[in-house]
Amino acid sequence: MTLTSFNLKTYQIIEPINGEILSKYKYLEGHPKQYRFDAKEGKFNINGSVKLTDTFTFQPVAWRIFEDDIMQMGRKKWAEIFFIDDKNCLSAMMFHGWSVENLFKLIEPLYYDDLTLADVIITATARKKENTKITPKGVYYIAEFSYAGADQALTKELKEFASDHKIYRAETLTEVADIKVAHNFYNPLLNALPDNAA
Repeated sequence: MTLTSFNLKTYQIIEPINGEILSKYKYLEGHPKQYRFDAKEGKFNINGSVKLTDTFTFQPVAWRIFEDDIMQMGRKKWAEIFFIDDKNCLSAMMFHGWSVENLFKLIEPLYYDDLTLADVIITATARKKENTKITPKGVYYIAEFSYAGADQALTKELKEFASDHKIYRAETLTEVADIKVAHNFYNPLLNALPDNAA
């Protein structure tokens, strides 16, 4: 049987030498490429080492907003967002504290326009804040978010990719996270429970 483009999903391609069907996007299940927002420096980076600028633009494919005690930081509110980066790698970035509240401010108008974060391109910008209640004053940054319309064909492709894959980051999973909002997020800890578990 000869494969044609009709057999392919929107995010798949045919490898020209051996005809193997491949994904356009790289994802090692449970281990997305890691981007970070450094709230001390007000910069984004890749894996803590490759420094980027104070703004970052991406289109989410999956996310969860939750409360948990992770990364030895005590119980906090977190937003974990998954996206495809410019190298076609499934990637993840986390925000906490006031940045999460700012993300909620973005979700609300989208909801009333029958959209989700997966339907738009988001720009996160670091904004400087000062804590004058301590001496010397503390300086830190929070992320503020804005959005613009996304390409509909690409959005369809990204949604199909997300629905066909188990998207999560293994090192941030616990069995006690209090999830407020989730979209295309897979939790293998919960899904591994036996059917007769209480």
